[in-house]
Amino acid sequence: MLTDTILEDDRWQQAGLEPLAETAARATLAHLGLDPDGFEIAVLACDDARIAELNADFRDKPTATNVLSWPSEERGTEQDGDTPDLPEPGFAGLADELGDIAIAYDTCAREAAAAGKPFADHVTHLIVHATLHLLGYDHIRDKDATLMEGIETEILGKMGLADPYSEQ
Repeated sequence: MLTDTILEDDRWQQAGLEPLAETAARATLAHLGLDPDGFEIAVLACDDARIAELNADFRDKPTATNVLSWPSEERGTEQDGDTPDLPEPGFAGLADELGDIAIAYDTCAREAAAAGKPFADHVTHLIVHATLHLLGYDHIRDKDATLMEGIETEILGKMGLADPYSEQ
């Protein structure tokens, strides 16, 4: 398995996060030409209180957010809009750790309801988004954001999901 999910909030079990995370992360790596079996991602399925603690500890923002990611190494680029150098997969039985993702049930549920989107679709988008962060993609600079959002849209489209950035 590519993803190793730790369920701190039982609502994630009912929502089917484990298969959603596995499918989304695999689709992301495959889209970029990476063998998903050569990598490993830890996913923490938590609530708003826990993610607010993590956000405070790691980003000095003591508020809840939908998803956080911690890459195992810095893979970002210096030039705005450049594609990050993608990692080499590990060997059989010794996968390369891409990093960790934390996702908050409460915020995800609120956002999905507010946008009128299926919860599973929103969560799938957030796991794709976070996986791209683990690979060095970002959205702080304009050209980086355009690149990352375009890749997200392509991956989700291949999965039969709507463009999360469209106004419709």
